[in-house]
Amino acid sequence: MYFSNYAQAVAAAGGLPVHLPIDLDPMLISERLDGILLSGGTDIDPSRYGAETETDLFPPEPERDEFELSLLENAIEQQVPLLGICRGQQLVNVGTGGTLHQDVQAHSKVEVWQKNERHQVNITPGSTLHELYGTTVWVNSLHHQAVNTVGPPLKITAWSNDGIAEGLEHETLPILSVQWHPEMLPTRDTDPVFSWLVDQAHQKSTSNRIPN
Repeated sequence: MYFSNYAQAVAAAGGLPVHLPIDLDPMLISERLDGILLSGGTDIDPSRYGAETETDLFPPEPERDEFELSLLENAIEQQVPLLGICRGQQLVNVGTGGTLHQDVQAHSKVEVWQKNERHQVNITPGSTLHELYGTTVWVNSLHHQAVNTVGPPLKITAWSNDGIAEGLEHETLPILSVQWHPEMLPTRDTDPVFSWLVDQAHQKSTSNRIPN
């Protein structure tokens, strides 16, 4: 059910969701996809960004780290539209040279029903997230790690009131991420971030078609 939330959101936005087996070649996969969604999950191994482990709350899964970081690398190379959610945002940041805060307990609301909005996010005018949500949006919160230093090709375009990065955008590529879980909110089927991914994927698909 956890992963089906993402698939249902993509389908509601008009896309065809495909779950990716972790044992396939990321390069071969990314060549066949019009868009990629990196989902939530466990912590990323701190060694990936040159740090020592500070918490074992959600132990890393090295095989998943390797697969998804390779998938991200290939998506960047092939300019495949990509959306990161929660861990997905953290992975986008680490994969582009950024680091993480390893334990932000104030945002870890694991005991709270995740269909409830928990706090406000402030969004930078002129950004893609601003086009999607406007100046502010109320979101849920299910993360205990967060962006620290930002990967060089990224910019923070959404913040919580206590200064946590809630949204990232690539400077030149169709790569977008959010720290909250829109797939869990009651507005999932109309959430604009999934429409953004599907629209970007459609544009890529159309541009790759060979004229008759």
